Amino acid sequence: MVIPNNNNFTTFFFTLMDLPGLETAHCWTAIPICLIYSFSVLGNVTIMYIIKFTPSLHSPMYLFLSMLSMADLGLSASTLPSMVAVFLLDQRKMGAAACFTQLFFIHTFSVIESGVLLAMAFDHCVALQEPLRYATILTTKSTGAIGLAILSRSAVLHLPLPVLLGRLQFQPTNALSHSYCVHPDVLRLTSSRTLVNSGFGLFVMLSTLGMDAVLILVSYVLILKIVLSIASNAERLKAFNTCISHICAVLLFYTPLVSLSIIHRFGKKKLPAQVYMLLSYLHFLVPPILNPIVYSVKTKEIRIWILKMLHPKKL
Repeated sequence: MVIPNNNNFTTFFFTLMDLPGLETAHCWTAIPICLIYSFSVLGNVTIMYIIKFTPSLHSPMYLFLSMLSMADLGLSASTLPSMVAVFLLDQRKMGAAACFTQLFFIHTFSVIESGVLLAMAFDHCVALQEPLRYATILTTKSTGAIGLAILSRSAVLHLPLPVLLGRLQFQPTNALSHSYCVHPDVLRLTSSRTLVNSGFGLFVMLSTLGMDAVLILVSYVLILKIVLSIASNAERLKAFNTCISHICAVLLFYTPLVSLSIIHRFGKKKLPAQVYMLLSYLHFLVPPILNPIVYSVKTKEIRIWILKMLHPKKL
């Protein structure tokens, strides 16, 4: 028995899952989940607020940072509804249309974040290699165009996913592995041929996350070459210090993603399910909450404004 593909958007439901081993501890898991989302929204909104209302921060570096905060907010908003439904309300059923819509936004905002991280690497590379021409190469207009290109690339590439999934037939066993919908997890439950869906998914991943990661690595090879060519150790340290926050953001985003890919390909059967699930949750929950903290600590201008907001009479 299979679910006909013309009923996918009307009668078929997916079952969302808890964290393995914590199925009965909804109250205790709901508290940290809600705190993570609350601090994520607070941190990213604060970053965006400071940049928007501080004219001196209207430079490409900070405009890209505000884009990163927008991507983090979008990623949090994409996973929040189903996470709250599972951990706070114990509601596990999600219609196919809602599931396909959620996975579109989750993957779209993930690729947007990856694209912004690449743009930030490019910004650092230009700032170090062409300091005198930096203002003419990266203008406000060109920065906006880069942001629009990142958004368009991600949205256009992921639009076919819900359409392709809607053509498939699904098995009655409809339990997902997570408390949110992602493309590989949904594809696992189909009884139809998945060659087109799998091939398209692989193409999107390689042409976005894969290509971005390679270009970020190339950017840092060039940055390292530039930094090592500086004669003064103090100037060399100062130049490299400007990249620390971005390096942390890249590691926070790509480390769980790469680990998931390696485990999925080679070690999923050998490792406990909790390890695989934990990395998956870390990929979607950790960057939105830690990115604002990293940039607030390492960026002097933002740190000063936050201190002013917390202690207006002392500064």
